[in-house]
Amino acid sequence: MKKMTLRTRVLTGTVAVGALAAGLFGTVSANAAAPAAAPAAVMADADNGNTMTSTHLTIEAATKAARATLDAAEKENQRVSVAVVDRNGNTIVTLRGDGAGPQSYESAVKKAYTAVSWNAPTSVLAGRLANAPTLKDIPGTLFLAGGAPVTAKGAPIAGIGVAGAPSGDLDEKFAQAGVASLAK
Repeated sequence: MKKMTLRTRVLTGTVAVGALAAGLFGTVSANAAAPAAAPAAVMADADNGNTMTSTHLTIEAATKAARATLDAAEKENQRVSVAVVDRNGNTIVTLRGDGAGPQSYESAVKKAYTAVSWNAPTSVLAGRLANAPTLKDIPGTLFLAGGAPVTAKGAPIAGIGVAGAPSGDLDEKFAQAGVASLAK
């Protein structure tokens, strides 16, 4: 057998170490990429108290209320925007009446959100600012008259907000017309 030179031995060793490292790296990479076994699905059972049922307005009911609100305003020649939000403050429907001001849209949404959040007309809530002025700092709220909660079994399920009339009292009157339409 022929004796290898130092250079050949170093080169052969380097190639062997490289092949070994590539094989090891490939194994580690393959294991890292392999998906872990999916955990067993957890079942929520309505009988064990893990779930709850809540009441929400349908899109049809929300649209009916918004339309009744806008109709009440139009009968008095008022140009307003109307928003109906669900229990969580998510907008279900908005209507901007012909000629309603650009600020009225966002104000209507905020009034609806405020009314459902506290389950009270926003005119009542506006009166509470004297004792708790920082309430107005809560994001997404507007403590001006014009919002009315919609309730079922005493719990808030939606809010109707109106903005754009010359007074909050009118805005709230129109919002109440929307609430009343749901009882028909």
